[in-house]
Amino acid sequence: MVEEKEHGNMIDDRTAEEWLVNAQELVPGALSKAKQVKGFPGRWKMIISKLEQIPSRLSDLSTHPCFSKNTLCKEQLQAVSKTLNEVIEMAELCIHEKYEGKLRMQSNLDSLSGKLDLNLRDCGLLIKTGVLGEVTMPSVSSSSSSTDQSDNSSHSNIRELLARLQIGHLESKHKALDTLVEIMKEDEKNVLNVLGRSNIAALVQLLTATSPRIREKTVTVICSLAESGSCENWLVSEGVLPPLIRLVESGSPIGKEKATISLQRLSMSSEVARAIVGHGGIRPLIEICQGGDSVSQAAGASTLKNISGVPEVRQALAEEGIVRLMINLLDCGILLGSKEYAAECLQNLTSSNEALRRSVISEGGIPSLLGYLDGPLPQEPAMGALRNLVGSVPIESLEAHGFLPRLVHVLRSGSVGAQQAGASAICRICNSDEVKKMVADAGCIPLLIKMLEAKTNSAREIAAQALSTLMTLSHNCREVKKDDKSVPNLVQLLDPNPHNTAKKYAVSCLLALSSSKKCKKPMVSYGAIGYLKKLTEMDVTGAKKLLERLERGRLKSLFSRK
Repeated sequence: MVEEKEHGNMIDDRTAEEWLVNAQELVPGALSKAKQVKGFPGRWKMIISKLEQIPSRLSDLSTHPCFSKNTLCKEQLQAVSKTLNEVIEMAELCIHEKYEGKLRMQSNLDSLSGKLDLNLRDCGLLIKTGVLGEVTMPSVSSSSSSTDQSDNSSHSNIRELLARLQIGHLESKHKALDTLVEIMKEDEKNVLNVLGRSNIAALVQLLTATSPRIREKTVTVICSLAESGSCENWLVSEGVLPPLIRLVESGSPIGKEKATISLQRLSMSSEVARAIVGHGGIRPLIEICQGGDSVSQAAGASTLKNISGVPEVRQALAEEGIVRLMINLLDCGILLGSKEYAAECLQNLTSSNEALRRSVISEGGIPSLLGYLDGPLPQEPAMGALRNLVGSVPIESLEAHGFLPRLVHVLRSGSVGAQQAGASAICRICNSDEVKKMVADAGCIPLLIKMLEAKTNSAREIAAQALSTLMTLSHNCREVKKDDKSVPNLVQLLDPNPHNTAKKYAVSCLLALSSSKKCKKPMVSYGAIGYLKKLTEMDVTGAKKLLERLERGRLKSLFSRK
């Protein structure tokens, strides 16, 4: 935990050099008095060992080239002098045994030892981290523009502010946090420009302060840093995940919200998503989705959705009850975003795990996903989840919930991704002639033919695959023949380009149509024979057979004209 030791503010107009002399003069007296104390030997031995380290730390500070120019250095020397005076006062009390009770004096000595620790640590930090050099105003040449001078001044002020997060007592850090929060609202870019890894480490350490106010202010800053996308690696490597998870679990309402939003952003990395699970983050995130405010609920759902994208942790999510949670969010999410994240999470969970598919079905996921399709949100995640599930559900059950009308709606007006998921669902449910006829009678065939004109190769491929599946039924072949765009669209998909992955399905569809004289002629006129010769050389299944049929038909037509 971050140590909370309070120092009074010391206001003095003495220079850093004068404060150095003052501290150096106090050390011998403090050591002499400490060595005279007979009581509490263990505690005074510890204090003496720390006093003996102070001269070398003061020497390190005094020899730094920026020593006299730095306000932080002066403040640190003031703090050391104050602690040394306290050592002398407390030693006098112990020598003459003028204290109120042993327990109280033991507590006071422990506090004094902690202040010495803080002084030694902060003196070391001023040197080791380069803070002294960072916070000193750079010299500005007369040729520098006023803008450059302003930027340099701004950067210097921010560097000093960030340095104050690393040194001094907790109350001074609290004040620095207040200022930093305000600056980031107006000038986040400049803060990010001068931020260093040591500053990140100091912020992460403050997340564990015993003061709720400090934790809340710190997580507000960390949330802004996470959302900026510029220092995720530093945050994670400095150990930000465990304290963020604890804040989600037991922080103030604002602390929970900011911590959850931070995890949402960080969990976009698969490695971080795994680490959140490893640090016990699933249960707190599920609880925030169940009982948090609207923003926290949405951020929690998004984080869990990101985690569900990692296959090896899906079972752990399921064991914590994520399936029931996401179905509830589909039905009752406070924000529309929560519903969308829930649909995406269910799509991830059902993508490859049959046990999870059965769990979603048994928990009533299909009616909830179909109900989601009736709303204003993007249809792709829900349609993707349904595509994963439909192969495990009898068509009668799907139809009882109105699956086919919603499928037609998605194919007609959904996004390209939603249409692809819909066409893929057709491929999965068409396991009998009866189902194939039901799909055709619902009006899917004209919409799939339209999809053959899609701009993306993947959409054209899945549409052609769905058509080839449906066209194994003669009734559906007749439906395809009725559409004037079917043959030209399919012929275009015979293009031998390696990127065209729809060609094998196009061949299959055209073969089913090639027994019709009405269809052969337009196939030839749109250039199918030229394409098929190349596809035959490429050994595409069915290409040679279709080519022979078209060429035979063309020869017969030629002889009949002669």
